[in-house]
Amino acid sequence: MAEEGCPKPLVEVRDLCFTYPGIDGQPPPGSKPLIQCFSITLNAGHRCLLVGANGAGKTTVLKILGGKHMVDPSMVRVMGRSAFHDTTLTSSGELCYLGGEWRRDVAFAGFEVSIQMDVSAEKMIFGVAGVDPKRRDELIKILDIDLSWRMHKSSDGQRRRVQICMGLLKPFKVLLLDEITVDLDVLARANLLSYLKKECNERGAAIIYATHIFDGLDDWPSHIVYIAHGKLQLALPLEKVKETSQLSLMRTVESWLRKERDEDRRRKKERKALGLQGNDKQVNGSRVVGDPASRVLNNGWAGGRLNSTVAGAENFFFSSNSVLRQ
Repeated sequence: MAEEGCPKPLVEVRDLCFTYPGIDGQPPPGSKPLIQCFSITLNAGHRCLLVGANGAGKTTVLKILGGKHMVDPSMVRVMGRSAFHDTTLTSSGELCYLGGEWRRDVAFAGFEVSIQMDVSAEKMIFGVAGVDPKRRDELIKILDIDLSWRMHKSSDGQRRRVQICMGLLKPFKVLLLDEITVDLDVLARANLLSYLKKECNERGAAIIYATHIFDGLDDWPSHIVYIAHGKLQLALPLEKVKETSQLSLMRTVESWLRKERDEDRRRKKERKALGLQGNDKQVNGSRVVGDPASRVLNNGWAGGRLNSTVAGAENFFFSSNSVLRQ
């Protein structure tokens, strides 16, 4: 996806392979890579649409690019630096990841608790230090945020607007969006997409946007990346995707996904006719699914918990707490 005469790419992914590790930090026995041989390059001004079926690996790719999972530094470079190892990328706001539910861990309440405390939108937004007041005011206007909103009384869409506003307060160079507009109404989504397009055109930022909502996107992306089963299927400028000359963007992606689904069904049918399982053995997190003999004991270490997530007499056999191992 690199173009001739362009300066140094903002995002370089080279032969990315990734498997979620077990509690020992290594891939579980029998596991297959969730992401395989994935390579893309994004330059300044690129707006990349990341498409694929549920479970294709879109979120995993975005989290790796956002520095949330460790991979070999040579595989993922953002502005020439390691996305995971160089923490100044995210702390400065140059690399911004927005996705999923807006949650946090709360003592005595649990993990991944939704942000619904009794606090105003104004206090949250103005509580971010070191931002340009003009940029902050522009985002508040674009997202149509009422600063008097209370988070515990606001709708999902209103909370999402505050989340997006806070995430974009610092000027980004690379922005990763994972289904972030799913709760927005039509007007808020259109305003946000126009603003993001302007950020790319005027400031030379690059954006990767994963979504299943294609309304109003026909002329928004400059590039499109299609991923299936963790493997890159297509990475091209939108103008070079021949199907879009006859179909809308949504119908084009729909045709790809239908073809993928039909191929999966055919493969499962063939395996079943041979007396094999419909699917190959898969790994979910640090547990191997399909072959009980090869399951990996998971005592919850990866989630920061001490209680076991696998029943049995050896609950704390691999515990990181030396007292519990005695």
